[in-house]
Amino acid sequence: MRAWFMDAYEGVEKLRLGETPDPQPGPGQVLLGLHYAALNPADSFLAQALYPAKPALPHILGRDGVGTVLSVGEGVTKVKPGDVAGILRCDAGVDIWGTLAEKAVIPAASLAPVPSGWTTEQMAGAPLVFLTAWQALTQWGGVPTAGQVLLVTGASGGVGVASVLLGKSMGLTVIALSRNAAKSQRLLALGADHVFDPADPALRKKIQAATSPARVDLVVDSVGGPLFNQVVATLGQKGSISVVGRSAGPVPEFNTAMLFFRRNRIGGVSVGDYTPAEAQIAWVEIVRRLNQIDRRPVVDAVFPFTDVKAAFARLAEGPMGKVLIRVS
Repeated sequence: MRAWFMDAYEGVEKLRLGETPDPQPGPGQVLLGLHYAALNPADSFLAQALYPAKPALPHILGRDGVGTVLSVGEGVTKVKPGDVAGILRCDAGVDIWGTLAEKAVIPAASLAPVPSGWTTEQMAGAPLVFLTAWQALTQWGGVPTAGQVLLVTGASGGVGVASVLLGKSMGLTVIALSRNAAKSQRLLALGADHVFDPADPALRKKIQAATSPARVDLVVDSVGGPLFNQVVATLGQKGSISVVGRSAGPVPEFNTAMLFFRRNRIGGVSVGDYTPAEAQIAWVEIVRRLNQIDRRPVVDAVFPFTDVKAAFARLAEGPMGKVLIRVS
């Protein structure tokens, strides 16, 4: 099979397209013939040794994907050859070879069928970002109460779009942050109640005016950097921040006293904590909610298999939704 190999921790620019014998599924595993794979920022971080996992080299990146089951290992009964399925959270692309290949070995327990009414492209890029958003939204005591205020930074990215859509399914007032005017209009069309430019010097005042007399109850933050201190300042009593990423780098001069008087909380998000069974339960609820509000995952662009490096460049630019690779 063809695959994109990572031979060193020198970034996705150094990936190499090559060939290797087809992998074979072991007990509890299936061999998936990939139709589409999807890119995630964590792929780029891993390729630069900026991620906790340090797989043996050569490695194949890629955590998301959808394809046809080609064969199954011992003990697999819930899927069969010919089934089309997408990948929920598992170790593919992290500790074991991933989906930037024509074929991948995936735990059968981490597969899910393409939901009715969805395209294979929509399924290919949805599970990881929606499971991440679900954890970010629910880790402080379950589903937030309808009417509460949600602030989403980096709202046009994969987890950002997922957070906006799931937030609307929960009846939250959603404030999205985006620097791009066209993306801001897309976010409003997806259901965001307000969209503001994070570079606006009056950002805090605009958020307060939009939510008054309430304040922000929950933040899904994938940006970090200098914006983080402003985000903390928007929180209300017992407001919480779920930290998904840090695309803008470290937070400068963070003053922990900002958390004291409103009893604010900051917590990291790690979708890897989900067991296969937990991921399946969360995924069923995610699909139900998206169907309920008649929304689907957003695909930014689809690149051919030979253009993986260009696809990563698009990811670095800041897409509106997910960047996919058409494998076959």
